[in-house]
Amino acid sequence: MEGIKKNFGFGCMRFPMKDGQLDKEQICKMVDLFLKEGFNYFDTAHGYLDGKSEPTLKECLTSRYPRESYILTDKLTGAFFEKEEEIRPLFEKQLQQCGVEYFDFYLMHAQSAESFEKYKRCRAYETAMELKKEGKIRHFGISFHDKSDVLDQILTEYPQIEVVQIQFNYADYEDPAVESRGCYEVCRKHGKPVIVMEPIKGGNLVNLPQQAKEVFENLGGGSPASYALRFAAGFEGIMMVLSGMSTLEQVEENLSFMKDFKPLTEKEMEAVSQVRDIFRSLNLIPCTACRYCTAGCPQNISIPDLFACMNAKKQYKDWNADYYYHNVHTRQNGKASACIQCGKCEAVCPQHLKIRDLLKEVAEEFEKKAE
Repeated sequence: MEGIKKNFGFGCMRFPMKDGQLDKEQICKMVDLFLKEGFNYFDTAHGYLDGKSEPTLKECLTSRYPRESYILTDKLTGAFFEKEEEIRPLFEKQLQQCGVEYFDFYLMHAQSAESFEKYKRCRAYETAMELKKEGKIRHFGISFHDKSDVLDQILTEYPQIEVVQIQFNYADYEDPAVESRGCYEVCRKHGKPVIVMEPIKGGNLVNLPQQAKEVFENLGGGSPASYALRFAAGFEGIMMVLSGMSTLEQVEENLSFMKDFKPLTEKEMEAVSQVRDIFRSLNLIPCTACRYCTAGCPQNISIPDLFACMNAKKQYKDWNADYYYHNVHTRQNGKASACIQCGKCEAVCPQHLKIRDLLKEVAEEFEKKAE
């Protein structure tokens, strides 16, 4: 699509923090380097970072660079509207918070079988297409979190959709819960360019188990992040691969191998398959720490952090996970046993995790000794 310079984009959901606030000085440096090296695609949403992502982009990007120098994607998130009349005011607020007069891409956010019905009822797709006619949106698309048959239905009902953003990484490629491969193939069937989110699965494909680290180390070069990003970017029809970078060092590293992008070799693909098998053997909880689940939890349970403790316990089998569980993540938040089984978390989980059952397992693992 016009204006896009490279196939690597800046996801704005994991900006760095300092003393409990967004570290805007570092964010400006990250943005500056990203643009200086010839990359120009930025992705945000109204609810990212508790609503702080959009105004931070205004301060660190859009007020500092001419409009034609960057591509900006935003999303219509279901949590912020309940009826058709609320969509346009929300959209105008997003433009204002981002400091722009139009979005290059505007996506119907986190589409699933359930949310699609709401968006149809509120004529959200039709409203987005009207905004495109008015010049306030250049391209109209969706981000998607469901099974491939649901995606096929949406693309069949709305052939006007121009791009599709899906979760796509080597760990989820054949995972029946996510169906990365199936969703990718549906996009190809309908001729839709693909935007990739979660290529390193919320950092899980960087913080690898020791066995997996050794597989990549034996290749003699390249970081775990490089193999994950290059895997995702190497498929036909992939327009953009997003990374939610949190430090200047992450930006530097990712740009170093995405500037002159090369797909994985056959030998590297074999290594990726080995690492995928190692992940499966450990039976880790595939949480990406997007934190959608925590916003509505009535018991204030920091679910992703407790899942991270569980995964650390499985990987390292030391006392560290127990310490963090009892002294950090549940000190001011609810323990896993506090779950009242309301199911609000599962309704919004992009990974379709059985969170209530998993919290029972976490409680059994970490709280049995404390009783």
